[in-house]
This record gives sequence, C-alpha cells and structure tokens, in this order.
Amino acid sequence: MLEQPSFGRRLRQLRTERGLSQAVVAGDGMSTGYLSRLESGARQPTERAVAHLAGQLGISAAEFEESRATSLAQILSLATSLESDETSELLAEALESSHGQEPMLRWQALWLLGQWKRRHGDQEAERAYLDQLVVLSEEIGLAELRSRALTQFARCLRVSGEITPAVDAAATAYRLARDNSLSTQDVAATLLVLVSVEAEAGRMPDARRHADELTALVEGRSDTLWAESLWTAGALKVREGEFDAAESLFQRALDGFDSRENLTIWLRLRVAMAELQLQRFPPDLDAAQRCIEAAEAALPFARTPALEQSLTALRARLAFHEGRPADARALLDRLGRTDLRLPYQTRIRLEVLGNQLRILGGEEDEGLAGLQQLALQAQENANIDLAAEIWRLAAECLMEARGKKQGVAAG
Repeated sequence: MLEQPSFGRRLRQLRTERGLSQAVVAGDGMSTGYLSRLESGARQPTERAVAHLAGQLGISAAEFEESRATSLAQILSLATSLESDETSELLAEALESSHGQEPMLRWQALWLLGQWKRRHGDQEAERAYLDQLVVLSEEIGLAELRSRALTQFARCLRVSGEITPAVDAAATAYRLARDNSLSTQDVAATLLVLVSVEAEAGRMPDARRHADELTALVEGRSDTLWAESLWTAGALKVREGEFDAAESLFQRALDGFDSRENLTIWLRLRVAMAELQLQRFPPDLDAAQRCIEAAEAALPFARTPALEQSLTALRARLAFHEGRPADARALLDRLGRTDLRLPYQTRIRLEVLGNQLRILGGEEDEGLAGLQQLALQAQENANIDLAAEIWRLAAECLMEARGKKQGVAAG
C-alpha cells in the first residue's frame, strides 16, 4: 500500500532527479494540479495514477514502494549541479534526517542552503542555517570552515541590523584567516564584511585601515572579489561624505567587471551607484535615474525579490526628491503589500521616507516622532552612521515643511 506523505516525497525525488517538470511528468493523462497535490501528500494515489506516473518516469510501480532514503551526498550532488527551489527543498529535507552522517557533508548542505536563502532575501531562514553552520564549524575545528561560517554569519547579522555581534563575528573570522595563513580569497571575504560593519558601528579608523588592506589584497584582479572590494571601499567613502571618490570606485568596478561573470553583483553595483547619487547634497536625480534604468533593463536576467524591491525602493526615494509625493506613497504602498526581502538599512530608509511624507503632508508631530524612534533604534543597534543620517533628514524635512508653511502664510 502506497501511503502519503512518503509517496509524494518519493515521487518528487524521482521526478527531480531526472530534471523533469511537473507538466512533463503529468503528460496528457493527468493534470499538473493533481500531480502537485500528490507530491505534497494532499491526495492519496490511485492504482491508475501510480501506473501512469511509473510509465512517465520510466520505472516500475514497485520503485515507489522502496523506503530507502536518498543519502545526503546524493542530494548534495543534485543541488550543486541543478539549482532550483525543488532541489533546495529536497536538500533541506535530507538535512533534517542527516544527524549522525558525515559532518563535512552536513556542513556543505548548511552552506548551500544558507546561500540559497540569502540570494532570495529570506533572512530568517538564512540565519537559522548559519546558526547551525557556526556550531558545526566549531565541532569540526578546521580554521577554513570556522572563518567562512563566521564571515557569512557576520554578513547576515549586518543585513538584519545587529551591528555589535556582526563586528565580533567578522573580527573573529578575520583573525582566524590571518593567524592560519588562509587563502587570499578567505582573507578578502572576511575583510569585505569587517569593513562594512566597522563603518556602520562608527569605527571609521579601523574601517579605513581594513579597506586599504582589502584593496591592496585584490590589486591586479578583475573578478567578483575585486568588484565587491571596490564596492565596499566606495561604500565607506559614501559614509565619509566623499561622494566623488566613492563614485570613482563604483565606476571603476562597473567598467572593469564583466557582468556575465556575476550579473547579480553588477546589478547591486548599479543600485549602490543610484543610492550614492540620492545621498549627494543636493541629490543628482538624473544620474540616479540613469542607474535605476540600467539596472531595470538587466533585471529580467537576474530577477530576485530583493533586487526588485531594492529598485522599487529607489524609485520611491527618487519620486520624493523630484517632488512627486503621491508617486512616492504609491510605491511605498506597493512594497508594503509584499514580503520584504530588504537589508536592515534599506528597510529603515523606507520607514524614514514614510515619515518624511507624513511631515510634508501636515502630520508634523507624528512624522517627527516616527523619525526619532527610528534614529534611537539605529543608535541602540550601534548603527551610528544610519542614526546620524536619520537625524539629518528629520531636520531637513522639518525645515522644508515649515518653509512651505511660511510661504503659504506670506502669500
């Protein structure tokens, strides 16, 4: 007797191993909706359905009855060679039942799943996998694995706004890489995160020193690591108010980096360039518009929820600066109806924008209270750079709103 949900898991495993879509396996004799319900365990298979599926998969019906579990090593091979939501789900399921198996295989599975969740902006799920990865790395004891796990953990903490623990994790990863003479790739990866978190924590001398070390380390390269290093050094210049120097670094990365090597990094560089133009005094709206349009043109080839949302957020801020508050509100409302996959700083800037719109719309006290709360929250998270930016924007917005009031009164 074929029972659910084991039948559904086995069916999906057999289909995915062959690289077949649900539509292909369903064929003319079954709807894809019914096949999907079988795979999820929501429907019990009939003899006719089993016979049809066995024929489509080229197996005997008896293979559905086999209870042998696919090994973690098999699923890892599948996930590495064929990235998809389905293979990631299979890997997650295999990992859950992998206790007692080879720790190195479990480490690789956790690493892949963490990366997968990061690319999709699922910060909560990524954090859960990285928590396990850090613990497992300590148990294994290899410096390379400990440093890599802590680097990704620090990156995840930074994205969620937990700056103090992010600094600690990144600093530990860096020391492990340096003390154990790890590869240039490993050392540079730790520095990428360390520079960012030190800057956000207000530790600018340390951030500058490590940024110089990072750029010297990747000199002569033109790969993804090189582009990310210039991007990180440029972001530091933005925080220091050196916008021309930052733009030069970003442009150098865009000019020297082949987008075919990593389109996602190229797109994020465009987003960073647009962010820079909006933070200038005054903002360079035409340059920001060009960067946004260039990124949107390439988005269909590297579409992720996080990138789409980042560009919508930029569009909202651009509309605000162009004096189109209604359009800015509409874009914020659109984002508010989605499951946000944005980094902490971007989410906070969206809330800042919402409060700026409230102030300009006549809700001065409510908007100022909201900005004050956001600034205090950033300070509590040791995000000194962001807190200072919020206080500055609050003052600018208040002056603009009161200037408009005085203009109306004078008229």
